Amino acid sequence: MRYLVSFLVAILLASSPGFAKWHEASSAHFVVYADQSEKAVRTFSEQLERYHAALQDRFAAAQKSISPSNRVTIYIVRDEGALKKLYGANSKFVGGFYIPRAGGSVAFVPKVDTASLEITDSERILLHEYAHHYMFGLTDRIFPSWFTEGFAEFYSTAKFNKDGSVGLGLPAAHRGPELALSKSVPLENLLDTAAYRAKKTKEHDEFYGKSWLLYHYTYFNAERGKHLKAYLRKYIEGVPEIEAAQQGFGDLKLLSKELDKYRQQTTWSYLKITADKLLTGPINVRQLRDGEAAMMPLLIQSRRGVNLEKAQALLPEVRSVSAKFATDPTVLAALAEGEYDAGNFEEALAAADRAITLNPNEIDAHLYKGLAMAKLAPDHADADKAWSSVRKQFAKMNAIENDHPLALFQFYRTYKMQGRKPTANSIDALERALELAPFDQELRFNAASQQLEDGRYAQAIDTISPLAFSTHAGSRDDIARELLETAKAKLAAHPIAKDAPPTLPETGASPAKP
Repeated sequence: MRYLVSFLVAILLASSPGFAKWHEASSAHFVVYADQSEKAVRTFSEQLERYHAALQDRFAAAQKSISPSNRVTIYIVRDEGALKKLYGANSKFVGGFYIPRAGGSVAFVPKVDTASLEITDSERILLHEYAHHYMFGLTDRIFPSWFTEGFAEFYSTAKFNKDGSVGLGLPAAHRGPELALSKSVPLENLLDTAAYRAKKTKEHDEFYGKSWLLYHYTYFNAERGKHLKAYLRKYIEGVPEIEAAQQGFGDLKLLSKELDKYRQQTTWSYLKITADKLLTGPINVRQLRDGEAAMMPLLIQSRRGVNLEKAQALLPEVRSVSAKFATDPTVLAALAEGEYDAGNFEEALAAADRAITLNPNEIDAHLYKGLAMAKLAPDHADADKAWSSVRKQFAKMNAIENDHPLALFQFYRTYKMQGRKPTANSIDALERALELAPFDQELRFNAASQQLEDGRYAQAIDTISPLAFSTHAGSRDDIARELLETAKAKLAAHPIAKDAPPTLPETGASPAKP
C-alpha cells in the first residue's frame, strides 16, 4: 500500500523540479490549483467566472456572495492517466470528476489548454457538474431527472469567445454518437424516472443525449417551452411524472416525432451572452510557497477522499513535508487534516494549534481543531466542559468566516454527538448551513431527519427529495427514499396547507445562429 500511495503521489507531481510552477487562482466563486503557468491558470479561472456570470445572466437570480471556503476548488493534475489513478476503480471513461461538499466542493481535471477556444471533454464535464451545482443554488425544488441532466448538458457546451462573450446551448456534438448508436430510450421512459430505472441495463443508452435534445428543443421552441412550464408545474404539484408530461406536453408520440426531426437538423440555435454582461470581478493569482507546493500532491489525494487505511499510508509523507516546512501554517493545517484522517486526534489537535499560532485565521486548522476536540470530548474527565469547549471552537471558526457551512453544521452535530437534544440555535445553524451548501448530501440528510423529528413533515419531504430521486445513484438512495416515505406518511396523518407555487427555472430565449 505504501508503494502504491507513493507512486500515486509521484504521478500527480508536475514536471518542474522543486514544485516551482504551482499556482493558485482565487476568484469570487472558484479556487484553481495547477502546476501550469500564471497566464494559463488566470485564463482558466477567468473562463470559469465568465461561465458563472453567463448562468447568472440567464436566471436573473440575486447575486449572492459566498464564503471563501464554500467556493468550488479545482485541482488540475498532470494528465488523464493521473486523473484515472486518482479516481480509482471504474475510471475507464472518467475524464474529470466533481465531489459536492459543504465548505469544500472539489473538482479534478487534467491539464487545461487555454490557448484553444474549444473546451476539452474534461472541461465540459466540469461545466456540466457546475451547472448542477448552480441549479442547486437556484431552488430547493426537485425536478425530473431528465430535466436536471438536460439542463446540465445544455450549459456544458459553452464556448468562450475571443471578444469576451460566451456562447451557451451550442449543439452537444459529444452526444451525437450516443444518440445515433446507443440503446434507445423511448420518450415515455425518459419522462418517467421509475419506468426508466426499471428497464435500465448495463448497456450504454441515450438518456443523457436525449435529455439534452428535449431540453434544447423546449428551450428554443416557444410553444413547447410553454408546454414545458405547464408540465413542470404539474410535476411539482405532485402529479405522477408521466401524467404530468401528458397534461403538459399533450400527445407524447407527436412530441417524440418532433424530437426525431429536430435531431436531424444541421443548423442549431444557441445563446450569445455579450462581454459587457459578464462581470467577473478580480482574479488573484499567486505562486505557491515551497511548502504548499510540496504538500499539494498529498493534499490532492486527501481532498479526493481517503479511508483510514489510505490516510495512514499517506501520513508518513505528510509528516515528512511538514517537518521540512514546520513554520508554514498551511502546511501544518494539512498535517492536522492528515493526522485526523489517520485517526490520530491528539496529534491533529497539536498540529492545528501550531498552525493557528502562526496564523490565527488559518481556517482549515480551526476546522480540524474542532473536529479533533469532538473526537476527544467523550473521554474527557469533564465531558460537559469538553463539549462546551468544542462548541466554542466552532463558534470561533464561525466568527473568522461567518458563512462557513461546516462551522455551522459541526456546531449542530456537537449536540447529536453528545446525545443531547439540539437547541433551537443549533437547528437554525444546521438549516443555514444547508441554505449555504444545498448540494451537500450529509447536510441534507441531517436537516431532513431533524425536520422529521420536529414534526415539520412537508419541509422534510422537500429537503430529502433531491436525494431520493437523484439521477446519480449512490449508497444512500434507498435510505433517502425510506426517509421520504416516512415523511409522506406522517404528513398524510397530519395534513397542513400546501406551500406557495414554486418559481420555475427560466426557459426560452432569443437565439443566435452559429
